Amino acid sequence: MEKENKYKKAAFGAGCFWGVEEAFRTTKGVISTAVGYMGGHTENPAYEDVCSGKTGHAETVEVTYDPSVVSYNKLLDVFWKVHDPTTLNRQGPDIGEQYRSIIFYYDEEQEKTARDSKDELQRSDLYNRDVVTEIVPANKFKFYKAEDYHQQYLKKRGQSSCRF
Repeated sequence: MEKENKYKKAAFGAGCFWGVEEAFRTTKGVISTAVGYMGGHTENPAYEDVCSGKTGHAETVEVTYDPSVVSYNKLLDVFWKVHDPTTLNRQGPDIGEQYRSIIFYYDEEQEKTARDSKDELQRSDLYNRDVVTEIVPANKFKFYKAEDYHQQYLKKRGQSSCRF
C-alpha cells in the first residue's frame, strides 16, 4: 500500500482515446492507463451516449504514473505530440465535442505545469493557429471508465497506432 501512495494520476483528452492510450501506456514510468469519459454532465455514459454529442464528455485517458520515473512535463510532451491542439472539437476525421483537446489537472502543480506548457507551445513556431486546449480541474468531473472492449484496444489487436 505504501508504494501505491507514491503514484499520481493525470487525465488527458486528445481525440479518439485508442491511440492516445497506447502512447501513454508505452511511456516508461506509466503504471496503468484506462480509457473513459470525463468532462460532461451525464452520469455513467456509454460510448453511444458520448458519441451523440449530448453528454458533454471528452474521450479521456486516465494515466497512473510514478513521478520518480516520469515527470508530468514528459506526460504533457506525449499529450502534445499525439494530437493537434489547434483544432476545436476535432482530431483528423473525428469531429465532435468528445474529441476536444483537454487536460484535467489533479493539483495546483499540475495546473501550473500544464498552463506553462500550453503557453510555451503557443509561443513556439510549431503552429500558426491558437492552441485551443482546455485546462480544467479534475475534481469537478468524474472519470467514467469506458466499456471493456475499448481498454487497450490497439494492444489487443497487435497495433501501435490507429493508422492502417
